[in-house]
Amino acid sequence: MSKFTFRPSHWVPFRDLKEIERVRKIKTKDLARHKNPDFQIRILPAADIEMLWVADMVTRLKQSAVTGEKVVMILPNPCPTYRHVATLVNQLKISCKYLVAFAMDEYANEKGEIAPATWPYGFTYAMKNYFWSRIDPELRPKESNFVGFTNKNIKDYGKLIEDAGDADICYSGPGWTGHLAFIEPDAPEFKAKSLKEWMKMGPRVCTLSPFTLAQNSMHGSFGMSGDLAAVPPKAATIGPAQVIASRHRIDVSAITVHGTTTAWQRMIARLCLHGPVTPLLPTSIHQLLRTDSYVSDVIAQNIEADWDKGY
Repeated sequence: MSKFTFRPSHWVPFRDLKEIERVRKIKTKDLARHKNPDFQIRILPAADIEMLWVADMVTRLKQSAVTGEKVVMILPNPCPTYRHVATLVNQLKISCKYLVAFAMDEYANEKGEIAPATWPYGFTYAMKNYFWSRIDPELRPKESNFVGFTNKNIKDYGKLIEDAGDADICYSGPGWTGHLAFIEPDAPEFKAKSLKEWMKMGPRVCTLSPFTLAQNSMHGSFGMSGDLAAVPPKAATIGPAQVIASRHRIDVSAITVHGTTTAWQRMIARLCLHGPVTPLLPTSIHQLLRTDSYVSDVIAQNIEADWDKGY
């Protein structure tokens, strides 16, 4: 067999071939093993992972209602999971008046202007529309308790979370580049001289990777059609500092192409779970922290060629 070698494209943020080849070979049976006992990796069916996510949110809300203590959550882009949480809250009559929720990120235009909360494709709009507004009025918290990024608060967003007591829980999942929230590995706004310096970085508006534009163009909100021009070029996001300051973290790798076994997340999950901890793989920071990482059985599948499939 002829040998043909090449370096990854300069567009690929993480290009360490030795590490890439190593993690590519990690088999399903070894994926949940990690040297940090506080970094717990579990492989489960995707439906079970969603139920665990729902259960975690509802449990925290129930405990808050009983104790009267504030519960602070950092929430990723508004998936259908939040509708399930709202349904259970309403059925169980759980008061959410002590809930304070912060959007993890929000889109911005080429000038760095953040999308308003009324923009129907934005994360703040969806967080309020599909979560806050679906909680029965007598159970829901004040609308001001659901906080999203604005042009006015971007410089103080980290302090807003800190003043709330820091997050009790930060939910996340790796993007195609390994981004955490919209902390992109190749964004000039997150360029740092060292991992230590990067870990201290807070919220800001940053440039989205071309891979993130492609990933998000497949979201239902943007038509699931690869419409790259539909996705804004920049975004406001929390920084590594807010993730690290959270008292607990749940990270989920379970994205496939509409229920198939085709999954861009299969490789990047391996890199973030077992590659080096580096700003070039932002989600890899979880390896140093107390994090529950849930990986779906489909994402955990071995990476192998399948010559019976085309596009």
